[in-house]
Amino acid sequence: MPSTPQIFISAGEASGERYGAMLMEAVRALRPDAEFFGLGGTAMEAAGCERIVRAEDIAVMGITEVLRHMPRIYKEYRRLVQSIRARKPDLAVLIDFPDVNFRLAKELKRSGIPVVYFVSPQLWAWKQYRVRWVRERVSKMLVIFPFEEKYYRDRGVDAEFVGHPLADLPLPTISRKEYAGQYKLDPAKEWIALLPGSRGKELRHNLPVMAAAANRLGASYEFLLPAAATLDPEWVRRMVAQCQSEGSGIDIPIHVVEDARAALFHARASVVASGTATVEAALIGNPFIAVYRLSDFSYAIASRLVDLPHVAMVNLIAGDRIVPELIQDDFTPQNVIRTLQPLLEETGYRSEMIEELKSVRTTLHWESTAAQLSAHNMIQTPEEIQSRCVPERTAIDRAAAWVLDFLDRGEVEHWPIQSDSHTADMPG
Repeated sequence: MPSTPQIFISAGEASGERYGAMLMEAVRALRPDAEFFGLGGTAMEAAGCERIVRAEDIAVMGITEVLRHMPRIYKEYRRLVQSIRARKPDLAVLIDFPDVNFRLAKELKRSGIPVVYFVSPQLWAWKQYRVRWVRERVSKMLVIFPFEEKYYRDRGVDAEFVGHPLADLPLPTISRKEYAGQYKLDPAKEWIALLPGSRGKELRHNLPVMAAAANRLGASYEFLLPAAATLDPEWVRRMVAQCQSEGSGIDIPIHVVEDARAALFHARASVVASGTATVEAALIGNPFIAVYRLSDFSYAIASRLVDLPHVAMVNLIAGDRIVPELIQDDFTPQNVIRTLQPLLEETGYRSEMIEELKSVRTTLHWESTAAQLSAHNMIQTPEEIQSRCVPERTAIDRAAAWVLDFLDRGEVEHWPIQSDSHTADMPG
């Protein structure tokens, strides 16, 4: 292992940068001298990452949004490439964020640097041609959903299910009374959490409908809106105020809070934009409805490319529609209220959803899934799994163990360095 390991790390979205910060801390617990640099958010910076590029500067979504911001993204990408060439890290850890990270993986392979990819992009949903890129550019794919391991292994990729990081987190310990005092909430009212997404564009698309639904539901509820780490809370408050001013009489307070998990834990039910937050809500055990809206052009393209029975990850994991989905034109204030109301009351539907969310939580725990994976011949035997991963207790611990394993291998495992005559290109 290098005397002072240099690790390039790249995470461009709120969930990925949270996992990045957790992974850095787990690696440093065993190798305190490890140094990290690359692309990340404020949580990764607080964990000790030297940010060459800030995640909040390049986090965009949707086809039209990516095209519009391409010059800026390309400029920041070049800065990352230059840092890789100048510092020649011992290992790279890439976390989701495929539009940038797959191209970084290409550069890293050219430079002979091993790549551990933690949290797979959803290639099984669309752009499956990119699996070839994974096979060619990634040394180890660490996946957080059980079915992904078999998907990749069947296609010649060295993949390992390590469990879902959020499944290992304890439930929030802050009491309802303390949380109410912190954000000036009425503890006697029922609370509804509104999670419009972790990107600015998602908030612009999803928040107006959520705010309109909140107004119609009325003052008998408190509404909580957790601001993602990638967004400025003051900007989020301005967006809430704008929705209220444009909403013709929308004056129901929406409280911008910091901790999404605590908000979900104490909320009676929630309205959640499709993405990692739906998994978070399921693991907390909070009944919710999944919503999402894109620009018309992005949605038209995506609907042609994606061929899945469900949009919400929770429903894909369950193999059934256990939570309602309101997507694009179906996402209206009236439909939000209609589907949310039964979850606010003591109904059999609410109880049934809570039980089904418990099953999802069990599936995402590594320990409870290992034997099932073995039984389906996705991996060898439970004993072999134990020999590979124990005593690491969490998904992050197991990912950190693989990072250290690649550092231990040293130069022997590095790819041959390819010609340095290429430029820092952005094509696939």
